[in-house]
Amino acid sequence: MSSTIIDGKSLAIQVRDKVKDEVNILESKYSIAPNLNVIQVGTDPPSLVYVRNKQIAAQKAGMCAKDIHLPEKISQKELISKIMELNIDPGVHGILVQLPLPYHIDTGKIIDAIDPNKDVDGVHPINIGRLSQGRQLFVPATPAGVQRMLLESGINPTGQHVVICGRSNIVGKPLALLLSQQNHGANSTVTVCHSKTRDIANFTRQADILVAAIGKPLFINSGMVKEGAVIIDVGINRIDDRKRKNGYRLVGDVDFDSVLGKVSSISPVPGGVGPMTIAMLLENTLLATRLAVGDLTTEY
Repeated sequence: MSSTIIDGKSLAIQVRDKVKDEVNILESKYSIAPNLNVIQVGTDPPSLVYVRNKQIAAQKAGMCAKDIHLPEKISQKELISKIMELNIDPGVHGILVQLPLPYHIDTGKIIDAIDPNKDVDGVHPINIGRLSQGRQLFVPATPAGVQRMLLESGINPTGQHVVICGRSNIVGKPLALLLSQQNHGANSTVTVCHSKTRDIANFTRQADILVAAIGKPLFINSGMVKEGAVIIDVGINRIDDRKRKNGYRLVGDVDFDSVLGKVSSISPVPGGVGPMTIAMLLENTLLATRLAVGDLTTEY
């Protein structure tokens, strides 16, 4: 079987270009540009890369993007105080706190502090609650990106058995809510597997669409997928590679070479879900700006 590679990078550029057009319209009507503020605590190397990529994408879409870099030893109270400043600043439309945070900070309390109407990452309990009822405002960026990738690739999740490996609050759980809704691009039968699932391969082999978001490099192999399945690889892991100048390479949670030729479609790492996650963040920032100016003429 010839496997189709789902080009998330190309799809993300299309989304970004559409967002840019809408930003131009917004600016012409209200003389305002969407303003995204990303808070980063500490110097986690992958986070530095993610934040830079978000800034570049936002700027290419005509948005203002500000990186607020805070010291790793900042107190939880100080961090919440900074978020509160941004909440009441009318010039800030989107707020994102880059995860992970240092161990001394309670991530849940930090997320709770973000204004739900500026929560462009869609992780505030109010936004997750709306998602659970099918009344979503901001959908978490990665789940939204996964759904968009499927639809833009001609893969309709309706009636399909979707198996999600991973139950995180930012990917696995919200994606399960999103794809099980009675909405376009959803209506799936969803199974969520995790670290305590017994004989996980028994479930992955049943998947019409398999989403790997378990955080283990090259975990899913050919023996764990059925012929003709669709695979979306959310994982991004660094593994040692002495042949590379930087000493490592990026791989997903799926052994790409192992499953290639057995599955019908697969997203690569890098160049798959990552760019689409950023693209969905831009859409959410545009929506947040529309909320701020009272312009909701375009639905996402």
